[in-house]
Amino acid sequence: MASSTAVSALPQTAPPGTRHPRGVIVAGVVALVLIGLNLRAGITGSAALFHDLQAVLGYGPLIAALLPSIPTLCFAVAGAATSWLTRQLGLEKAILLSLVMLAAGLLLRGLPSTGMLLAGTVAGMSGLAVCNVAMPAFIRVHFADRTSLMTALYTLTMTTGATVTAVLIVPVAQALGSPSAGVGSIGILALCACLGFLPIAVHAHRNASPVKAARISPWPLLRTRTGALITLGFTVQALLAYAVLSWFPYMLATTGLSASDSGLMFGLMQLVSVPAGMVLVAIGSRPRMLRTSFYLATVTMAFGVLAMLVLPASWAPLTAVLLGFGLGIFPLVMVMISRSGRTTAETTALSTVAQSAGYLLATLGPFGMGLLHSATNSWTLPLALLLAVALGQIVVGHLLTGRPTEQRPAKLPPAAPHTASHPLEGIRR
Repeated sequence: MASSTAVSALPQTAPPGTRHPRGVIVAGVVALVLIGLNLRAGITGSAALFHDLQAVLGYGPLIAALLPSIPTLCFAVAGAATSWLTRQLGLEKAILLSLVMLAAGLLLRGLPSTGMLLAGTVAGMSGLAVCNVAMPAFIRVHFADRTSLMTALYTLTMTTGATVTAVLIVPVAQALGSPSAGVGSIGILALCACLGFLPIAVHAHRNASPVKAARISPWPLLRTRTGALITLGFTVQALLAYAVLSWFPYMLATTGLSASDSGLMFGLMQLVSVPAGMVLVAIGSRPRMLRTSFYLATVTMAFGVLAMLVLPASWAPLTAVLLGFGLGIFPLVMVMISRSGRTTAETTALSTVAQSAGYLLATLGPFGMGLLHSATNSWTLPLALLLAVALGQIVVGHLLTGRPTEQRPAKLPPAAPHTASHPLEGIRR
């Protein structure tokens, strides 16, 4: 793998494979679950209320198109700084800081103002960006022997949080009497994650010691076949996912469904993605079945986008099920990233480049769909272009699951014990 390395004194916790005290392991699992519950709740909750927020706050089509795009922009910009932040603070303290930013931003969105909605979204999604990039490395450090299991648990709780929030946020907002209060209430869940992760950060701070570690520059990884394919795969799935997550309930509301029914269909889509991700990871973990697993996810997503394009709103449950199964591809990509590289630094570097570049390009999904809908007053052209991307994802999945052809140069540090030499290797076992 082509990379640029430098040796520096970094605040590090135990390397992958180190045995942690039982209490730390239990606290780590609890923290993993609480963080997972938050990582999409702030996005799906606001998406279900975009129609009502625009009606109450009165912002125009440009803000309406910008709001769903802020998460992916923040994931790209703030996510790129994660490697630097973890080197300065240490992995666990960087995650704690990101959770504080997430909670503060989500609570700020509860103020009934377009400016506060925008500012809170930027702050909260920037915190979320650091979590997105850092969590594969956190799993690798604290659960080196259970990477696939913990990644599955992490993505399961992430999808569960998104599903429950999508279903409950409209009734909660109605009970509170304001869509702004409803979207701000999601911040309470983020506060729980801060408190749940605090013992992990304190333990890491007490046990941290400056050690000589390899500093991996993430951007040269784009010149490698593995880095380029994983980044491309992450980009396409993120573009599809955030285009759907941002506009699916809004599309249903503009085609005649009520806000509550749109929220239920949105929740159904998220609910289906929970077992879908588990099934796809289970299939992909079997020998020579990884490509089959990717075919199942990518082809189903293409059929889901086609259903949105040609079927009436009365067929929304079928569309939601197809899209939900297609969204199950995310755990497969995250397992690849978690098992990539031979050290935690390499994993963090690949996670940084894949998510930063991927989310930056994925912003074209929600932002482009919003602008095209405003310009044409129709969802036909946006969905036709989204279908083309979904078909392209089938090709990307085929390439991504091919056999690795690149070898790493000898100048990189030796591989850590019991880690995969290629990001796909751990899934093929």
